[in-house]
Amino acid sequence: MKKEIKNQKIQNIIAEIKEEYLTEDRYNRPWIIGFSGGKDSTVLLTLVWMALQDIRSENPGYLFKRPVHVVCNNTLVENPIIEEYVNDALKAIEKAAKDQKLPISVEVTQPDMEDRFWYCTIGKGYPVPNSAFRYCTEKMKIRPTSTFLLDKVAHNGEAVILIGTRISESARRAYNIQKHEIKGKIYSKHPITPNAYNYAPIKELMLEEVWYIINAFPSPWGFDNSILFNIYMDASSDDYECPTIVTDESHRSCGQSRFGCWVCTLAKEDRSMSSLIKNGAVWMKPLLEYHDWLIENRNLSENREPYRRDGSRAVDDSGHNQGVCTMEYRVKMLTRLLQIQKDIQRIKPHVQLIQSQELTAIDVLWNREGNAIKSVKDIYKDVYGYDFIVEDGGYTERKMLQEACGGYPEDYSLVQKLLAVQRSKGILMKNYGLQTDFEKQFDEFINSKNVN
Repeated sequence: MKKEIKNQKIQNIIAEIKEEYLTEDRYNRPWIIGFSGGKDSTVLLTLVWMALQDIRSENPGYLFKRPVHVVCNNTLVENPIIEEYVNDALKAIEKAAKDQKLPISVEVTQPDMEDRFWYCTIGKGYPVPNSAFRYCTEKMKIRPTSTFLLDKVAHNGEAVILIGTRISESARRAYNIQKHEIKGKIYSKHPITPNAYNYAPIKELMLEEVWYIINAFPSPWGFDNSILFNIYMDASSDDYECPTIVTDESHRSCGQSRFGCWVCTLAKEDRSMSSLIKNGAVWMKPLLEYHDWLIENRNLSENREPYRRDGSRAVDDSGHNQGVCTMEYRVKMLTRLLQIQKDIQRIKPHVQLIQSQELTAIDVLWNREGNAIKSVKDIYKDVYGYDFIVEDGGYTERKMLQEACGGYPEDYSLVQKLLAVQRSKGILMKNYGLQTDFEKQFDEFINSKNVN
């Protein structure tokens, strides 16, 4: 049974969403909700979902004409804890929308290979981003979503993007909302995409009201909101005082934490990841150390070439190299990354820090550029003891495999090795020696068990 909403402000927002959804227009413009899994996008989707449920109950037999696309952009270097939460949430959203027969669909976008973080840094040798060289936001976040948006606009003529931005969040957010507003209009023009409009239903909500909705109302797609609340609690820095909200004295609104890419080097200190580690996610400590190592080594002259990728000279007046990263340093970055991935997979087998497709693409790029130091395949084999699997299962498939192995990382690793053997034979289009190779992997697995 749906819980009654007594807060007038929230009632007004839902009423406005219903009115906007039901308004007839010549395009039946699709609604696109950017879903990051964070508190604001969760509340935005919650209120839209409630509005759609109200429309159905108030208009028996109503046929939904306006599709609602829940779009999540995965940069492939998301904070692993957030990635796990978001993937589980998206599965629940997709299933519940289908079960409830609502016009909601889930879409996940990713950057093109040439725009991915590891391909740019380890592959091309770009120095990791800083405030003066901030290529990541455009390549990894804006382009994938813009491509999806342009496709929907081209197909439907126009589209409306529902954003979870709030005026009280920051002075900059308030300025951006007001800058693009059209006086007397609910929608504002999208700053980049023609024939696209922004709609910010929750812009007037305060932080405490956001957490009130998350804590007081069950998720309409049947997910456990306490998981999100606890992630924010664990990620909140000690210097932020969490105000009490009205639903329960045990609830504290720790909503100032920022989540993003775990490799983000735009900020010297990743406070949310530090807090997560301090509050129990100790397995993430190597990620934080690698993040700090990337920043420390970014501007060392010995790690940089005296030229850029276009061949132009890049040496400052003091003789300091400022070009692309040297191949030696790129090999170090990849070796250390893979070792961290292997160590983490002993605890979290489904976590993958770099995709096999990226490893393949980097290997091809390095060969094209005449790398004679060490190949990607050799680095991977040195770390893992076997060739990397060219075809990744997605996050969901990896997690299902981990669960099928009963939470035993050694068993998961054995299955991965067997898959690597089988796929390598498939690539060679012959199965000669497959049984022998399988037996070798089983013998090594049994021997390692006996040693331990």
